[in-house]
Amino acid sequence: MELSQFTDYSLRTLIYVGLEKNGLSSVKEISKSFNISNNHLVKVVHNLAKLGYLETFRGRGGGIALGKAPEEIGIGALVRATESLAIVECFPSGKGNCCIAGICELQSVLGKAVQAFLSELDKVTLADLLTQKSSLKKRLGL
Repeated sequence: MELSQFTDYSLRTLIYVGLEKNGLSSVKEISKSFNISNNHLVKVVHNLAKLGYLETFRGRGGGIALGKAPEEIGIGALVRATESLAIVECFPSGKGNCCIAGICELQSVLGKAVQAFLSELDKVTLADLLTQKSSLKKRLGL
């Protein structure tokens, strides 16, 4: 299973912003640090703000900050909010019309696999991803 670029960028954005304890981050800084498209990152930040993970501040001296404490940001919940988990077309939210849907065991097996994947992510918070702050800051040039 591969997470979408959107989810990947969402996670990276939260890690970056989580490292800025007292200051605000900017989309431009994050974009530069991770070498990702500024335009795409604007959409990611907008979505994270809409979901309550980030707060945005406009104007001179503005920027972005975490909308919740790192301990309150569950990685499983974030992935559920940003990712399509319909990994095959017969999943309830999937698109398509498989002729063996409903009698094939694949849907059940993959459904259990996705649940196990999410169960592991539910054990992790943003705070857990920030345990090596000094190394992360150094790597990102902060």
